[in-house]
Order: sequence, then C-alpha cells, then structure tokens
Amino acid sequence: METSNNSEVGTDPKPQVTYRCKRCRRIIASQENVVLHERGEGEKCFKWKKRNGDLWDTDKEPPECSSIFVEPMKWMQAVQEGSVGEKLLCMGCKARLGSFNWAGMQCSCGAWVNPAFQLHKSRIDECQM
Repeated sequence: METSNNSEVGTDPKPQVTYRCKRCRRIIASQENVVLHERGEGEKCFKWKKRNGDLWDTDKEPPECSSIFVEPMKWMQAVQEGSVGEKLLCMGCKARLGSFNWAGMQCSCGAWVNPAFQLHKSRIDECQM
C-alpha cells in the first residue's frame, strides 16, 4: 500500500506579515493590503525647497521608503465619512498612523502614489506570523 504525503518537499509557506499599531497593538493591515509602488528617483522628484545641498549627486541611492501604502479599509473612519484627504487614526487608541488623499501623495522615495493611503513605518510594527 502506498502512502502519500500532502506536504511538498522544499516549499515552506511564506510567513504572513501583519502590521500593528505600535501604541495599542491593534492589527491595522496585512501584506495582502499593501499597495506596491515603483521606487522613485529620490530628491530629484521633490520641490526645490525640500531638497538638500547634494542635488547633483546622481550616484546616491534614494532612501528607503519611510511609509507603506495600503488599500482603503473599513477601520479608516475618515475615509468612510467621505473625506478627500485626512489623517488616519487607529480605531483603538486614536494614535495618528498616517494620512490619505484620494488625489495621491508623494512617497519619501519620490514616487507618486494615487490614491494614497499612507501608514508611517515609525508608527506601526511589522509582525511575522
């Protein structure tokens, strides 16, 4: 009699990534909710006033994105109320997690994301499950 093994050899399931509020640990989003964007060209994409003195250093790698962008979700109260752009507050502790704008926003890497539901990485924890 032949026994079959349902688990495939060499394929480990990828760990599920969830994002939580740093303050109250409420789950805010999961990896499936993240909207990926192509990395921009860094400071060259920003207005003149936002640039620093290293304008002509084109060999410099753009900084890592300081935020993640997600799709609109039910916990985003200001979105549910019909606002065009507003702060995103945690449903549990009311901590500011980011902001949104239906017209779009510029990421710290220089890329334009439209529509933008931005969560600051400094305000959320990335958890592997």
